[in-house]
Amino acid sequence: MTRWNIDPRRRSRLWHFTVCVIFVSIVFLCACSKQKSGPGGTGGKKATSNDLSPKLSKASLSPMKERFSKMPPQIAAGETLQGNDFVSFDLSNANDGYFYVTYLGENSKVKLQVTGPDTIKYTYTLTSFPACLPISGGSGSYQIALFEHLTADQYAVAYKGSFEVSLSNEFYPFLYPNMYVDYAPAENATKKAASLSEASENDLDYVSRVFSFVTSTIVYDVEKAKTVTPGYLPVIDTTYETKKGICFDYAALMAGMLRSQSIPTKLQIGYAGKAYHAWISVYLEDVGWIGDLIEFDGTSWSILDPTFVSSMTSENKDATKSFVGDGTNYKTLYSY
Repeated sequence: MTRWNIDPRRRSRLWHFTVCVIFVSIVFLCACSKQKSGPGGTGGKKATSNDLSPKLSKASLSPMKERFSKMPPQIAAGETLQGNDFVSFDLSNANDGYFYVTYLGENSKVKLQVTGPDTIKYTYTLTSFPACLPISGGSGSYQIALFEHLTADQYAVAYKGSFEVSLSNEFYPFLYPNMYVDYAPAENATKKAASLSEASENDLDYVSRVFSFVTSTIVYDVEKAKTVTPGYLPVIDTTYETKKGICFDYAALMAGMLRSQSIPTKLQIGYAGKAYHAWISVYLEDVGWIGDLIEFDGTSWSILDPTFVSSMTSENKDATKSFVGDGTNYKTLYSY
């Protein structure tokens, strides 16, 4: 990335560009925990069994590959840049549902806050660059702010800006890879996804096969849940190869496999009951966005919460299905 052609700022004079020190509210996407921090927000209406039964009993559904086979390649074009001596934003492809950020400073703890037209504040911990972020809030105006760590929980504003987005396709943010669903380098997981797709009769069958594969193959990593650190990001092929992970890993693996075969998928973060949790929602032609439940074969129900399903036993099966089947138990805060 190119540094900006402006007068260099002396980093020792941090106060010069920061009128005040602010406290940044941080949402850590880690294990399924009982923390309750983070701004509020709700997802779209969740489909129920009554909503879906007549739609999902169709013999086939339109293949999404036909709709998204000509998506533009994902690149950091460097044509529309914004920033200062501390950060560079590549907004060239914002209308395609993503943008890149590169931190140019030397601070070891950096956070980015993005607020879109839905008014939900997304706070990202930036650890590697360039970082690809989704345009999760749809078309409209976005506010961006970069923060550098000072001490304890104090962060200083290093940059503030804004940009406008007019999405060329409402599904692109949930089809391209991003820092949370980075399936581009996941060769093994995407190869498996392609093989499952080849064997599938339609999109509904493919979602069923991926869901079954993830929930029957991956086991919950209790030790990882106890030790995972703030800022953790899933590595999809690591989850695929080690066959274990936390809720964030389950959701990222399934979302990456589905997206790689043109199924729009949201990795969702929020609360399942009192637990901070990650799950997914998928989009199917003629059905719309589906979360929590989906009828795969017209008679039996499966759950789009891969973490809970993989841990389901004969003893807790009914209670688990009852919990996940009640949409009021889920509160979506963020979609990636």
